[in-house]
Amino acid sequence: MATPRALCIHAGPTARAHLREFGLRPSDIQVVAAAAGGPKGLVLLHLDAFLFGHWLPQGRHRLDLVGASIGAWRMAAACTRQPVAALQRLGHDYIHERYGAVDAVLPGAEVVSRQFRQTLRKHFPPDAVADLRAHPNWRLHIVASRGRGLLARAGRPQMLTGFAAAVGLNALSRRLLDLQLQRVWFSSDGCAPDWMVQPQPDLQTVTAPLRQDNFEDVLLASCSIPFWLQPVQDIAGAPAGPYWDGGLTDYHMHLPFHRIGGGLALVPHFQPQLVPGWLDKPWPHRHRATPFLDNAIVLSPSPEWLRLLPGGKIPDRSDFKRYVHAPQERERLWSAALKASEQLAQEWAECVHQPSIEASPLP
Repeated sequence: MATPRALCIHAGPTARAHLREFGLRPSDIQVVAAAAGGPKGLVLLHLDAFLFGHWLPQGRHRLDLVGASIGAWRMAAACTRQPVAALQRLGHDYIHERYGAVDAVLPGAEVVSRQFRQTLRKHFPPDAVADLRAHPNWRLHIVASRGRGLLARAGRPQMLTGFAAAVGLNALSRRLLDLQLQRVWFSSDGCAPDWMVQPQPDLQTVTAPLRQDNFEDVLLASCSIPFWLQPVQDIAGAPAGPYWDGGLTDYHMHLPFHRIGGGLALVPHFQPQLVPGWLDKPWPHRHRATPFLDNAIVLSPSPEWLRLLPGGKIPDRSDFKRYVHAPQERERLWSAALKASEQLAQEWAECVHQPSIEASPLP
């Protein structure tokens, strides 16, 4: 039986017309956005390696790279001097990370945070941080979520109450989420792009500098899933308070790309829908495309291809618990999924050499 196509291409109406008439050149892309999603991002690493190691450098143009959680880690790796090697190392170390479960119980948030900080420190020593902040063409942006209201208080009971309040407020309106969780946008020059903040989009955007002395804290905060990891307290150069995973406010980077002005946004993703925030997952009507995505291109694995992966699914965080007795089996399955995802990169490399590219509408 023939292997199904791995890659699906969906795009907003402006991007779809461009792809059909002109195909795609590296210089057409003005923004690359990378979603949160933990282990799900592993299947995108070969695609990332092609994009940042081979294709996008041909444009030699200014490019905004924005990510949350594992997406922030991917975009930070892309900005290093050797992006392909950095992305390969990300995949290897993420897959083989073990947290020393005792009696089939995963360790607490303090242990996971401490070990994860050590991992990030190995990946981004001071010289690497200096290089990625000074990239000649690419500007890195990392999103984290700052606790406000009830979530500004320390302690597990306060966290439980605060997140319950955040869930309720977000159910009423996404705009109300800001009362408990605030989007903080970290950039090397301390400024978010104009398309992001003028005027403010769905959530208020607070900007802060991404500096040598706070990079580790910012990246750790953006990856700090509540209750799995501890929040990062009082990041230097940013508003005081606890910081958690950037996916809480910006899960799949459903951002106002339509205001970029003449350029396109590229979103390598693990599904065609861009869910705005993590707390929007229960609300399917918020998963639909909006005018924000008119000039966005979303690359994602096809459902048929995903069903052929080991275990019949994309890697996800629940695998840590599912294979708590057999971490080597989780590592085997995740490694196989990463290997299979080379097909995504190969198919996209074929597409960008075509004079015209067909894309489906965003769902």
